[in-house]
Amino acid sequence: MFSLKSIVGKLWLTIIALVAVVLLVLSLFLGQYIETSFPKSQDQTENLRKLAVKVSSGISIHMEDDRYITLVNDLLSAQEATVFLVSSDLKQMDFPVGSATGELHYEDFFSKEDLQRVFAGEIIDNQVTGKIASKHRTNSLYSAVAVPLMDASQSKTIGAAVLYQSTQSVEASQAYVKRLFAYVSVIGFLMTTFFAFFLSTKITQPLLQLKKAADMISHGEYGTRVPIASVDEIGELAKTFNHMGEELSDTIKALSHEKEHLSSVLRSMTDAVITFDAEGKVILTNPQGDKIVRDWSRIQWSEDSVDPRPDDQTAFAQQQEIPPPIRPLFEEVIQASRDMTTNLHVQSEVWSVVMAPLYSREAVRGAVAVLRDVTEEFHLDKLRKDFVANVSHELRTPLSMLQGYSEALLDDIAGTPEERKELAQVIHDESLRMGRLVRDLLDLARMETGNLELHFREVDVNSFMKRMHRKFAVLSKERGITMICDLPEEELLLYQADEDRLEQIMTNLLDNAIRHTPSQAEIVMKATSDSYQGKDAVLIEITDQGQGIPAGDLPYIFERFYKADKARTRGASGGTGLGLSIVSNLVEAHHGKVQVRSTVGQGTTFSVLIPCNPARN
Repeated sequence: MFSLKSIVGKLWLTIIALVAVVLLVLSLFLGQYIETSFPKSQDQTENLRKLAVKVSSGISIHMEDDRYITLVNDLLSAQEATVFLVSSDLKQMDFPVGSATGELHYEDFFSKEDLQRVFAGEIIDNQVTGKIASKHRTNSLYSAVAVPLMDASQSKTIGAAVLYQSTQSVEASQAYVKRLFAYVSVIGFLMTTFFAFFLSTKITQPLLQLKKAADMISHGEYGTRVPIASVDEIGELAKTFNHMGEELSDTIKALSHEKEHLSSVLRSMTDAVITFDAEGKVILTNPQGDKIVRDWSRIQWSEDSVDPRPDDQTAFAQQQEIPPPIRPLFEEVIQASRDMTTNLHVQSEVWSVVMAPLYSREAVRGAVAVLRDVTEEFHLDKLRKDFVANVSHELRTPLSMLQGYSEALLDDIAGTPEERKELAQVIHDESLRMGRLVRDLLDLARMETGNLELHFREVDVNSFMKRMHRKFAVLSKERGITMICDLPEEELLLYQADEDRLEQIMTNLLDNAIRHTPSQAEIVMKATSDSYQGKDAVLIEITDQGQGIPAGDLPYIFERFYKADKARTRGASGGTGLGLSIVSNLVEAHHGKVQVRSTVGQGTTFSVLIPCNPARN
């Protein structure tokens, strides 16, 4: 069955309404016609009264002539009327008045009292249905009129003449018309329903096919087509739909190609790309951006947070939100509707953020942010600035002293040979300091360019460590520092090592330890056998009881010109910031590694691990 909300249902209702309106209008016209064309019951009765009076008068005159009465009945039968006579003693006269007289009796129409009134000269009429109709003629209506029957002299009533006729009233005609219209209405309803089912196959079936094809296309089956079964408007619609499907398929393919191209570009980018909507929800990221969102969502930004490690559901919800570090920039971009750039410091990392608004019909619908990790560049820039400051300081101080003391010598300020010798000694010491700085810079440059020349030979580590202990014992004693050398009983040998460079490594480490260790403290030199990358190696450790290195500076102490204590000046704890960088490069040249452990206020331990035979690795 079809639904009344469907096209066929609506068309069916429309046709039913049209048929009903047509039948209603037709019934009004036919009713008006019946009212004007068919005689009314009163008119029929009046005409029948007049006819009965004439028939009774004629019979009274020709009572003796049987042919006359027979002729009257023949004439009345043409109008479906019959007459019979009743004597004054209420007996039906046996006259040859036609076949109908033997079938009906006056009592079928009138009572005895009615006939007595007729005998008295009154004319009465009556209409009979039901009993008479059911006995002789189905659904018939009989009108009867009884008039006095006079003798031939017209002076005496000898009986009554009863004239009856089968009639049909206007009401009966209207009932017949109503029944006719009911039959026509039922037939029209059935034909309309049949026509609706016919339309269902001719109209709705192609439309349903179009709907099904549209649903399949909406689910991604862009190759769906509908058959063209006709050349009418529905056929043209199907042809247009198929053309639309082809165009849509081509458009989707082009969009998919562009999307894949864009996705490939985003995935291949080393920078992180994150797209937000107007409420700050994350709607698109590349792998690098997704990693940043996930990592930053796990960070406890607020001290009021109770659980620094949220559950999976909370973490997922946080990953959909804009990370707190870039929210202020996002809000500013949305409000100002312009591109903005800034640097963000997130824990120990530095990120360069470029954010631009996204527009939809001239309204800002979100923003896209490009993030780049510039931690290395930031530290390199910081090192450059520190290098300029350190080198300027390290060169400016000895140059100033050289200039000042040389001017003193030229101006003969020193009056005695001892004073001149002292001034000359200061000039000599400062020149040596400048020479060391220049030498360290040159060595570091050669190491980083791979031009450092090493002379490998066998080195006895125990003898080497004892010699380094003796070298710094006097200096440590002057500072009030106890220096301990802890060596194993077994022999430690490095088969491939440059002893001069090893001495440079130890000199830098021990010099740092002495400069940062207070008096009455200890410095421990230790050498043991170990392994590195599955090969035999020697581990050399130097532990001091100095002020220690902050945890935030530990990752950078081997970089050039980096100083953990930014307020240090040259003097007891001063330095160029090149020593540890030189140590790191020299250890790498021996295919080893250097590590540091430090606790602020307790001391620092430098560990140098050098393979015994690096040429075999």
